[in-house]
Amino acid sequence: MTKKIASIAVIGGSGLYDMPGLQDTKEYKVETPFGKTSSPIVVGTLEGTCVAFLARHGIGHRLTPTEVPYRANIYALKSLGAERVISVSACGSLREDYAPGHIVIPDNLFDYTKDRARSFFEGGLVAHIGVADPFCGDLSNQAEAAVRATGAVTHRGGAFITIEGPRFSTKAESKTYRAWGMSLIGMTTSPEAFLAREAEMCYAVMAHVTDYDVWHESESPVTVEMVIQTLHKNTHIAQEAIRRLVRGLKAERACECERALSTAIITNPKAISAKMRAKFKPLVGKYLK
Repeated sequence: MTKKIASIAVIGGSGLYDMPGLQDTKEYKVETPFGKTSSPIVVGTLEGTCVAFLARHGIGHRLTPTEVPYRANIYALKSLGAERVISVSACGSLREDYAPGHIVIPDNLFDYTKDRARSFFEGGLVAHIGVADPFCGDLSNQAEAAVRATGAVTHRGGAFITIEGPRFSTKAESKTYRAWGMSLIGMTTSPEAFLAREAEMCYAVMAHVTDYDVWHESESPVTVEMVIQTLHKNTHIAQEAIRRLVRGLKAERACECERALSTAIITNPKAISAKMRAKFKPLVGKYLK
């Protein structure tokens, strides 16, 4: 049964929840049908709202992008009552005007991964979710406003391509992604965004540009040091943006995310076993009464 513990979740680095103003923190270790989460989920009160924080790559950044248990993470956050998810992600830029240090709120997603489970639904329950617009427009609008209010250089829009990793791109790959019209490149937004939609959660990304990938002829190719330096500089911006977002977040969701499964389940309810009903109750319980 879903516990109404936190209404909004933040997925990113562990440094995000080491912020002034976060009070009464408590750790939750949530077991899911999809295994353990990347890390314990830290829930605290921020601006009068209970917020859940999850370190995507684990404490100490020990999980590769492929090893991140995306299904367990989203399922656990849903089980704690989260309705909205903000992803704070490092990314490379595939555009000249999206420079290192800037923050982008993308509006579409291209999944170029190959080794990840992309859906919750399996083993006797089939659902075909609609993801023409994979990011919640309403939450993205509010995230954009919160980031702009920090004074950071902010952009809205652009397609975000997710590659498998953990290696960075070759020049041929990077130039190909640019030719395809991609704006940003990262390693974790897919399948996270799709799973959030299957869980009927609003999902938006604060993408922190750390580099120009490897396509830019006058800039150095991306390195781990580059990524870390920019993320450290931007941590306070992300924290302040999250504070502002939580402070101004409207209680009612002005979007269709909470009804995403209403027309997606194709399996005849009579054919869904009691075991599968129990497994998927946090996700589809309201549709299988």
